[in-house]
Formats: sequence, C-alpha cells, structure tokens
Amino acid sequence: MQQALVEAETAARLGEVPIGAVVVRGGEVIGRGYNLREASNDPTTHAEMVAIREAAAALGSWRLTDCMLYVTLEPCVMCMGAIILARIPRLVYGCRDPRVGAVGSIYDFSRDDRFNHRVEVTEGVLADECSELLSGFFQTLRARKREERKPSPREGC
Repeated sequence: MQQALVEAETAARLGEVPIGAVVVRGGEVIGRGYNLREASNDPTTHAEMVAIREAAAALGSWRLTDCMLYVTLEPCVMCMGAIILARIPRLVYGCRDPRVGAVGSIYDFSRDDRFNHRVEVTEGVLADECSELLSGFFQTLRARKREERKPSPREGC
C-alpha cells in the first residue's frame, strides 16, 4: 500500500485526484497507476485501470489470476468491473468512497454471486494516510478556487 500511496502523491503533484494503485504478483510490482483523467481527458484512466493495463501488458495476458491489486481508495463500479474481468483474486484498499464505492459503500461487486468471479477484499490498510491525502488535496483545491473568485481591488472601481 505504501507504493500505491507514492503513486497517489504523484497524481496530486500533477493536479490529479490523488489515487494510486499497484498490481503485485509474487511480491513484485508488475503494474502501477495513478489517476490521469485531467491529463488524458479520458474518464477511464483511473489509477486501477492504468495499473491493470500495465500488469496485463507485462504478463502478456488479460488474466491476472495470481495477482493482487492495492489501491488507496475503494474502487468504483468501472474499476470493480475491470478487477472482476481481469480475474484478480485479491483487492486491498485504503479508505472507503461513500459517494461511488463499489466494494461495500454503494454496491458490493466483490460478493455479488451473479458474477462468475469473486474478489477477496481487505479494506482499511493505511486508511488514515489515504484519507488525509485526499482530504488535503480537496481542501487545497477549494481554497484555490475561492481565491480565484475573489475580486481584485481594481474591480468595482
């Protein structure tokens, strides 16, 4: 999870929502990712999607059956769909996403028996650190937007 946090910090430095992910196989990181939606103008470039794509390319297979995914925030519906489709057996995440989380917050795709694959989930790993990174990012963003909206002293004269 520490390495996923490093990825999230990279995203924050680039002005992206600070979410990071790593795919691990046999103790080795084979896929890394952080949010790239702003830079790519692509709504599918969530940290998990980027890491899964990189891992699949590294293995030369879309089946990631002996891998684990670590991500700093509870995955959304799209990312849980990709996790299930990639056959990733284990997911470890930091903090919950009460707005769009698909691993228990809003939906729980990991336990839905209508899918042909189940995902073992561990939640809350370094949750405080993951949550603080996100909270700090959004506080800074809100402060910057407030500052931009302030009229300059010359306006109104």
